[in-house]
Amino acid sequence: MGDQSNNISFNDFQLIGFTDLKGYRPLLFIPFCIILIYTLFSNAILMIVIAKHSKLHAPMYILIGLIATLGFFVPIYFIPRMLVSFLWDWNTITRHECLIQMFCLHFSGCFQSTILLGMAVDRYFAIIYPLRYNDFVNLTNSLIFSAAFSIRNAVVIIAMVGLVVPLTFCRTNMIYHSFCEHTSVVNLACNDISKNYLALTIAFGLTSADCFVIFCSYVIIFVVIFRSPSGESRHKAIHTCTTHLMTIAIAYISVTAAFVGYRVATIPRDIRILTSAMYHLVPAICNPVIYGLRTTEIRTQIVNFFKFNKVTTY
Repeated sequence: MGDQSNNISFNDFQLIGFTDLKGYRPLLFIPFCIILIYTLFSNAILMIVIAKHSKLHAPMYILIGLIATLGFFVPIYFIPRMLVSFLWDWNTITRHECLIQMFCLHFSGCFQSTILLGMAVDRYFAIIYPLRYNDFVNLTNSLIFSAAFSIRNAVVIIAMVGLVVPLTFCRTNMIYHSFCEHTSVVNLACNDISKNYLALTIAFGLTSADCFVIFCSYVIIFVVIFRSPSGESRHKAIHTCTTHLMTIAIAYISVTAAFVGYRVATIPRDIRILTSAMYHLVPAICNPVIYGLRTTEIRTQIVNFFKFNKVTTY
């Protein structure tokens, strides 16, 4: 076996997730196809409305637009391949495609954390320093913030995926998953994978640090809000912050469920795959509804968008 591990390394993998369901597996095509269509449509509407109207080009709405952009692209990274697998049992993915998919999914997860942090920072300065908000949250500072965190995320995820490249996969090429998730792929390697788990821990640590800063920011924000006199501005601040907190809760509850799923051995492996998929999909599903319904400016523009297009079709 030692010689084999030195001479053989699979160049493609078989993504065989949900095969425990046997004959019921093709039925998964229906819910995941509906999810794909819905996420593409709803997030595209949110992106178009924010991009089209200059009133929505403020930092807060741009961050919402970025959340919608992630919600649009993340399902494309893996759902179409899942749908093909469910219907025709085409499960093969090349090693290079697997690494690209892994990078896209994990980078998107880190980028989502950065956007949520940006939202917390935006609300912090808007509520704690309202008179100096434009001094802190301006184009220059926003670009510096975006560049710094994008570089941070890229370096960590490139390192994480880069450490997978030299691994030898000699035992099997069967991955019981529906996409190339880091842990599932690395666990097939014949090499020492301690460095891979260290890189994964660092990536998880970065998002955890973001979560801690977000938590501290909102604690300070709500302390200030509830100490301020009641009125329309206070009500609006609470409404805006709770909207953001819904998005944050959905994102971090999803990732926690996925993380626990891989650490508890008694959880069925199909449930693990489902929680891992929902970690990527739940924000894309919920965010358009949250921001479309709870943000008055966006809701108004969405209604006008559909009214205009309905009129112009006649």
